[in-house]
Amino acid sequence: MPWWGWLIIGFGLMAAELLGIEAAYYLIFVGVAAILTGLAGLVGLELPIWGQWLAFSILAIASMVLFRRKLYDRFRGGLLAFGNSLIGATVSLGEDVPPGGRCRVQLRGSTWSAENVGATSIEGGQQARVVATEGTLLKIEAVSIAQDT
Repeated sequence: MPWWGWLIIGFGLMAAELLGIEAAYYLIFVGVAAILTGLAGLVGLELPIWGQWLAFSILAIASMVLFRRKLYDRFRGGLLAFGNSLIGATVSLGEDVPPGGRCRVQLRGSTWSAENVGATSIEGGQQARVVATEGTLLKIEAVSIAQDT
């Protein structure tokens, strides 16, 4: 295939990914591999057709394995995870929880395990604030009057 054919295919795949098809960045790397294969022909590296397809395949697979997750996380994974969106939420406790103690709390329609990571006990009926998450475990501290005002 002529070098310009690889470039057309490469830019076409990249345009399809960026403008319409939501392929989770797979087409970007296939497109880049096609462009690199075309550029190799442009600079004078004449490969037989099987060599072009082999180079294209190796470049596409290697770039996806090595770089796709990083690119995807950078552009699509930048949003806050659900667990992080819980930080700052307040919950009401149904029982006394000493420092380091655990209980169950209701938050956003679900029941969660919560651990008191503060230095003081939290009494039943008192409000607590989520300060961190660890999987499905909420790390909570007592809400003092000074924090609410």
